[in-house]
Amino acid sequence: MLRSRPLPVHPHPRPPLRKAAAALAGLALLAAGCSDGGSGDGAPDRTGATSSPSPGESRSPGSSAAPAEGSAEVTGTVAENLDSPWGLAPLPDGGLLVSSRDEGTISLIDPESGKATELGSVPGVEPGGEGGLLGIAVSPDFAEDRYVYAYFTSASDNRVVRMLYDAGKEEGNRLGAPSTVLRGIPKGMVHNGGRIAFGPDRMLYVGTGDSGDQGLAQDRESLGGKILRMTPEGEPPGRGNPEADSVVYSWGHRNVQGLAWDAEGRLWAAEFGQNTWDELNLIRPGGNYGWPEVEGEAGEEGFVDPVAQWRPADASPSGIAVAKGSVWMASLRGERLWRVPLDGAKKVAEPQAFLEGEYGRLRTVVSDGGDGLWLVTSETDSRGTPAEDDDRILKLEVS
Repeated sequence: MLRSRPLPVHPHPRPPLRKAAAALAGLALLAAGCSDGGSGDGAPDRTGATSSPSPGESRSPGSSAAPAEGSAEVTGTVAENLDSPWGLAPLPDGGLLVSSRDEGTISLIDPESGKATELGSVPGVEPGGEGGLLGIAVSPDFAEDRYVYAYFTSASDNRVVRMLYDAGKEEGNRLGAPSTVLRGIPKGMVHNGGRIAFGPDRMLYVGTGDSGDQGLAQDRESLGGKILRMTPEGEPPGRGNPEADSVVYSWGHRNVQGLAWDAEGRLWAAEFGQNTWDELNLIRPGGNYGWPEVEGEAGEEGFVDPVAQWRPADASPSGIAVAKGSVWMASLRGERLWRVPLDGAKKVAEPQAFLEGEYGRLRTVVSDGGDGLWLVTSETDSRGTPAEDDDRILKLEVS
């Protein structure tokens, strides 16, 4: 369950012993091998982020490029003492919905007081490994239909459901019975994907993983290792997808963990690599992003190269957000927040890191629609080293 207690939003000091704990956790990860916080590459490479070269990286006419360097400052702690938080979805009235991966619950956080109110449990969630209750989203017509969407691991698959949210009911009973939107996404102990989001086209996008079976990513008939695009009811949209009767939008993905759109409606996605490169990709319909044939920038015909790539020790990416003209990427094993400044569809400069080792593993980042971000830590997911009051939702101001 979520254990958040009411608290004012306040600047939070750096957690004591965080860097020492992070170092011990890094050693444990190396011993443990592949996980969602690391790629089992044995010897972490601290060379940092690198970006794939893009010919003709000049500014587009009329565009406004982000500055090469920016800033990110933690201005407050919104909530703390959260158990295995994973997804975060702002409500139109300013509240924040947060999912608990292992408890299978969704709670409402008051961003002013930090008070957590449990809305209810999602029936059928089967936590295990990297599976459980993962991404959540609210309907683009939430004011009218009151639908909350959730991606979770069941006993047989990963699936997307939607539930009616009734604020008038008693605490713990505010979510209606789930209605299945999409089922049959392959599940495994690892690589379950899980990020869901509504795009500017009002379609539902779903990031999936290969569930540990690498061949699924190149199998056009499988939902594993894909980005999916569908109507809010889970049907193929009819237009915009590579095949009119399929929800598959792009393929060749190992484990998609972040989805976000820029101001021009371009879709960006963060993806776990294996032993060599993690990726930030610009997604286009019908694009093949290479896994398992290639990892990172390959320059091979038929595959889309990433816009930026990182050594897994420095990233192991999860959620992403777009704010102030940059993509912001939360990192688990890397324990830092990356900023990738953009000029249209291209990078302006090398990615810039913030908060390295200060708050531990970082799971989810969401734009507040202005100059700020909400950032969710991930120390209580069995792979971190929780400090006092973990896990947290932090408020950031960025530029």
